[in-house]
Amino acid sequence: MRTGVNKSYLVVAALIGGFLSLPAAAAGDPAAGAQVFKAQCGACHATEAGKNLVGPSLAGVLGRKAGSVAGFRYSTANRNAGITWDAEVLDKYLTNPQAVVPGTIMPYAGLKNDAQRANLIAYLATLE
Repeated sequence: MRTGVNKSYLVVAALIGGFLSLPAAAAGDPAAGAQVFKAQCGACHATEAGKNLVGPSLAGVLGRKAGSVAGFRYSTANRNAGITWDAEVLDKYLTNPQAVVPGTIMPYAGLKNDAQRANLIAYLATLE
């Protein structure tokens, strides 16, 4: 009987560990992320597909290969980054762009606040 109880604890611990490791976007608030976008990103990035500003459009960014928005002139570093934007990669990139894509010309020091990044990624996930 005691063995069954120990296995139950292991199952519960595994489930809790799985929930704690969910991508940042899963825990984020898209409405709050829209505000972060406006304050941190909106001056350089549009949310409409096909509308590039100083930076490329972020419409449909999740699941997109880095450096692939038509009509935008990327740095060599971004074009050759070989990454696809998912919640985990975006979380790292938004924390420190230069660490993820050395040589990127995006003049952004990074968003250090975990909750704001999670909210921003949740918002970006809503863009088509």
